[in-house]
Amino acid sequence: MSQVFDVVIVGGGLVGGLTALLLAQGGVQATVLDAAPILDEGKVLAVVNPRVLALSQATIHLLKTVKVWELLARQMPYSGMQVWNKNGYGDIHFGDAAEKTPSIEQALGSMVEPSILNLAIQKRMLSEVKDYRTQVKVTRVERGVGVWHIHLADGTQLTTKLVIGADGANSFVREQAFIDLDVLDYHQAGVTCAIRTAQPHQHMARQIFLETGPLAFLPMASLKSEQDGYWQSIVWTLPDDYAEEYTALDDQAFLQLLTRESQHMLGEVLEATPRAMFPLKARAAQQYVTSGLALIGDAAHVIHPLAGQGVNIGCLDAAVLCDALLHDLSRGVWAHEQTLQRYEHRRKGQNDAMMHSMSAIGWLETTEFFPIIWARNFGLKQVEQQPVLKDAFMMQANGLQALKNTRYANSF
Repeated sequence: MSQVFDVVIVGGGLVGGLTALLLAQGGVQATVLDAAPILDEGKVLAVVNPRVLALSQATIHLLKTVKVWELLARQMPYSGMQVWNKNGYGDIHFGDAAEKTPSIEQALGSMVEPSILNLAIQKRMLSEVKDYRTQVKVTRVERGVGVWHIHLADGTQLTTKLVIGADGANSFVREQAFIDLDVLDYHQAGVTCAIRTAQPHQHMARQIFLETGPLAFLPMASLKSEQDGYWQSIVWTLPDDYAEEYTALDDQAFLQLLTRESQHMLGEVLEATPRAMFPLKARAAQQYVTSGLALIGDAAHVIHPLAGQGVNIGCLDAAVLCDALLHDLSRGVWAHEQTLQRYEHRRKGQNDAMMHSMSAIGWLETTEFFPIIWARNFGLKQVEQQPVLKDAFMMQANGLQALKNTRYANSF
């Protein structure tokens, strides 16, 4: 008889890799099928990725738990956040600007390039996960009797008690499991690049809501120490036609436009890397689990990048699922249907609420309907003046509450 694996994870990125490492720490060795190749460390470190991920304190804690954090070649902690509307009268400040780089314990979170994070995850998996396969193409996933069969392009067939789909927004696992997807097309695109400004970012993340959509300046590390503090990653949410127009501008015209639209928040924008554009669509799987199969991360949900929480809620998926699986393992059970449903119950409602709230905030901040403008400005002022409300926002953003009652909450 062919071997029956306990768990096969399809997808070896941040969320899939974190899941494999958390399971390994709990004594379960997963088979990881990663479509990506082994990364070339020299090439990864020599190039600054224009996009960054805003990692919450909960995500940082989980990465420390599996000893990935210590392998990050560079990251930029941020100690403050400022949000305001171009045509409004109020703004919200969380934390404070800092002249010196804050310690990670003092920071609200940290900005990390996806390539740097993937390199660290891969390094740790190569040492901790015994069956980690790269450059693997999955061609079919089909249900058997109490198991799943996974067919690979090289003719290999794997049989497993549990499949975890961590294979991104266009999840093949989700498709093969016939799990339907709800899609909300914002008819917007995100324009992203790295920029150098005349004034330093002071470890402060900034987001201004324009008539066309939010523009975020996110502090990032630089390859040149003398320029550290002057580089940021931008994510500019725009209607599709504006995004195409701005992406096609010549460099000088784009720099001038960005300086003007950002209200000179950090002086003149002096330099920009080539721009990239990606469509914005919210996606929500109608269910996260079926018998012997679970979806996590972008395979289960994709939200608007407005609050930078997509990657963080994916990591919380991984933690909650692993905690449930390892709890059952200690009782002699593995991947029981009720266990998977418990994971879905804990995560789906929170993730759906986050998705819809980001959509609502995006509409509130760009509408020109006067009563809404008045209410929006009043709301910003109220939040800024009420420490209790600000603390509630921060608790939601740092993600630590979602780890409550799991084995990963011990240090909080």
